[in-house]
Amino acid sequence: MNAQFAREVAHRLFAQEFRDSNFTFKDSNDQYSPQYLLTPTGAKCNRIFVVGTLVEKENIGTDSEYWRARVVDPTGAFFIYAGQYQPEAAHILAGIEPPAFVAVVGKPSTYTAEDGTVRTSIRPESVHLVDAQTRDRWVLDAARCTMSRIRTMKAGGPDVEKVKEHYPRDVSKYRETALNALRSLRA
Repeated sequence: MNAQFAREVAHRLFAQEFRDSNFTFKDSNDQYSPQYLLTPTGAKCNRIFVVGTLVEKENIGTDSEYWRARVVDPTGAFFIYAGQYQPEAAHILAGIEPPAFVAVVGKPSTYTAEDGTVRTSIRPESVHLVDAQTRDRWVLDAARCTMSRIRTMKAGGPDVEKVKEHYPRDVSKYRETALNALRSLRA
């Protein structure tokens, strides 16, 4: 029997929820098992898809190019890091001048600072220039996905117990985040 390779769904998350996420886990002890970031609204992310405005980028590499970029959506900022292990994304980032609308698909990454603070970032698989309409459609889609996850949390969907054990139970701030992001489209 021939096993097919299938990529995991790239979840749509607003920056605020992504920044608030700090719980990572694997489904099994297998060394090849993917690592997931579980968010406060229950998204089990091995990949994420974000669209926003690239507002700054900097080559922070010493021996080779290593790009740090900041992409903002209506709720905050995502940090993107691309270097030798993300050559295509690094090459694209190097050629884009901020400000520019970009779409990013990548792996969530977490780093725990000395003070215990968990910082999130994205290791991009791909980066593409997009237009304002694409960004607006992404905001609509991310809001829809956020609201759907909130409904699933109330109904007791998958991974809800893990979410409830780790994060505060009140997810109303993410409902407000989604509504405020939608309102920003009218401004």
